[in-house]
Amino acid sequence: MKLHEHQAKDILSHYHVPIPRGEVARDSREVYAIAQKFGKPVAIKAQVLVGGRGKAGGVKLADNPDHAESRAREILGMDIKGLMVRKVLVEEALSIAQEFYMGITNDRTARRSVMMLSAMGGMDIEEVAHSTPEKIAKLHLDPNRPLADFQIRSLIYGANVPPRNWRDFVAIARSLHIIFTALDASLVEINPLVITGEGSVIAGDAKIVVDDNALYRQSGVSGFQEKADEDPLEQRAREKGLHYVRLSGNIGIIGNGAGLVMTTLDQVSQEGGAPANFLDVGGGAKSDVVKAALEIVSSDPHVEGIFVNIFGGITRCDDVANGIIQALSHLKLECPLVFRLSGTNEAEGKKILGEANLIPAASMQEGARRIVDLVKERTEPESIAAAPAYDVPAELY
Repeated sequence: MKLHEHQAKDILSHYHVPIPRGEVARDSREVYAIAQKFGKPVAIKAQVLVGGRGKAGGVKLADNPDHAESRAREILGMDIKGLMVRKVLVEEALSIAQEFYMGITNDRTARRSVMMLSAMGGMDIEEVAHSTPEKIAKLHLDPNRPLADFQIRSLIYGANVPPRNWRDFVAIARSLHIIFTALDASLVEINPLVITGEGSVIAGDAKIVVDDNALYRQSGVSGFQEKADEDPLEQRAREKGLHYVRLSGNIGIIGNGAGLVMTTLDQVSQEGGAPANFLDVGGGAKSDVVKAALEIVSSDPHVEGIFVNIFGGITRCDDVANGIIQALSHLKLECPLVFRLSGTNEAEGKKILGEANLIPAASMQEGARRIVDLVKERTEPESIAAAPAYDVPAELY
């Protein structure tokens, strides 16, 4: 469960992390009133549960109340990655001297949580990790030991934090660790963690993601969830009991078991494709579950091909096949669908789908290759045909 920036900052403030003065507004007149009350330049920030809002134009600065009202009209109602902006956070603008990234997440390779600190604040931390990993100081946390000051100081030293700000960074790092543990979080981050022109340290932006499996004991944050803020397909999948995450690609993926689905995503990527989603129908999925899964995946307008990859154990391949046929009976599926069925009742399932003229694959690797090739065949001719023709000077021959 993702929290909005204003919700995450309320939690940070509760744990004594400094945050800018700010208020939430749902219309431009409210923004005007808040800016007038603050009496100084403000930042107007779209509150949507996706990243990249700054690049999309969802964060703007304003010098006075009239300017703030105008900026708010530009942001409210925007569509950012499929989500409409229904509210904004109006904050006092910060005088920024230096920006850092500080966060805690899970490192699955190390099987521990990891605290990270970098002087490359304000940037996409994934890109920093990919291109310049040496600029991120890391500290793997032992769940059986308390976080010691010398560990935090070592992290701070590695990130080249100015010595005059060490005490503030130690206190904030300790607060983040407490929040991460207390909220059963999978991510707690401040980006940027700002050192202002006056030398104070303050959280410029914040993000908290709580493990959905722990919401039953996190009554304090479970009430923050607003259905209007969720991705509509993810919300629909949750209502159907499906594990679905929308991604940014164009090849829909359906599988059974998180490990198999993740491997399928990797295989499609390796073949040059871009997965559009993660969708796990779970073990023992019946035809109605598979039908719902295909309906959801095909509802994504970005999907240009679908790969169904099933390894039948307690899940029966004929049940999967029947679910696909039921979905196709009323869906106008205009994109190719490749299936790979292996395991329980494999022959029956393949026969059912074969009669529907769907595209079989003998292995996951073959299926990933086929769906990627089919999608490219559908899209590349259009781009070539649309390309302008140029006259080649005779002297080049």
